[in-house]
Amino acid sequence: MADRAPLPNEPLGSLDALTRALRCLPGVGPKAAQRMALHLMQHDRDGARALARALTHAAEVICHCERCNTFTEDPLCALCRSTRRDPAQLCVVETPADLLMIEHTQAYQGLYFVLMGRLSPLDGIGPKEIRLDRLLRRAGDGVVREVILATNFTNEGEATAHYIGEKLRTRGLKVSRLARGVPVGGELEYVDAGTLAQALRERRPLPS
Repeated sequence: MADRAPLPNEPLGSLDALTRALRCLPGVGPKAAQRMALHLMQHDRDGARALARALTHAAEVICHCERCNTFTEDPLCALCRSTRRDPAQLCVVETPADLLMIEHTQAYQGLYFVLMGRLSPLDGIGPKEIRLDRLLRRAGDGVVREVILATNFTNEGEATAHYIGEKLRTRGLKVSRLARGVPVGGELEYVDAGTLAQALRERRPLPS
């Protein structure tokens, strides 16, 4: 008898459930998810158990830093706790991956705020979803003197930088933007460290 798809209310088999779960990963389609599931079950069950334990543990303990909003296991992340960073500079990025890329350049010694996204009205992502109120409170703490807007050079990233810049300027803060060393339409996660370091050094005031 040929294999059939499960009925809507029929419970999935374990292998099918694993395949569907793997499809939540970016860039993983049905075939790739099936190959991963079969590989884990056929060749690396110890790896599958280790992966399951790591995912469960991470989901339970990882939270958002109370100051910069990046991922951490503590109320404050290591960067926010550091006494070696310059608290007068605040770099605003879209994702934790972007933060890590800027850190990799070793060209910036200030602190961060991670939006966890960018403005995209068509997708229902507005100021509330990018934690704009938290960012404004963080930037207005009386210590921050310059906010570097390091959102991506996509249409949404540019719109986000412009919107945030307008809000920050009304509070008397110096606002700058990454220089165009970063390619237009580029994602910071995929830009090489040298280009990103140059963009940080050549940042410019955000135009009115």
